[in-house]
Amino acid sequence: MVTIRPTTLADLPAVMEAYDYGRALMRRQGNTVQWVNGYPAEALVRSEIAAGHSFVCVAAESNELLGTFCFILGEDPTYLRIDDGVWLNNAPYGVVHRLATNGRQPGIARACFDWCAQRCPNLRADTHEANLTMRHALEKYGFIRCGIIYVADGTPRIAYQKVV
Repeated sequence: MVTIRPTTLADLPAVMEAYDYGRALMRRQGNTVQWVNGYPAEALVRSEIAAGHSFVCVAAESNELLGTFCFILGEDPTYLRIDDGVWLNNAPYGVVHRLATNGRQPGIARACFDWCAQRCPNLRADTHEANLTMRHALEKYGFIRCGIIYVADGTPRIAYQKVV
């Protein structure tokens, strides 16, 4: 069983390890364009912890940190423009960003999505076209591909939404 709680500064080494694992997994799968140059950096994670947006998935039995993600309730400026499609609705939503695991236990994405859906029944997420693992996780959970959005550096991402 997995429990989810806010990330603490004491979690930083394990969180950064999960991001390292995520970057390595992407490279092994041929995704050489996402999470480059050390992204997400520790400074970003620290700011997300301070803002209350960073969460960790931990094994209930051992308290081992298994994964991490960012969850933000409210409008994401990146999602104001969507090309090649439309959002399912314009109701208030929560956004899942930067989901990563350490690869030691399956089911972390589902646990994350379940937890987020309990807090907001209207979820959005995005990922790079080359991130086959995340695309599969989103689609398996029932997220619908809605179109293309563009992140801060101008590169495209596939935009997804799920209404619970």
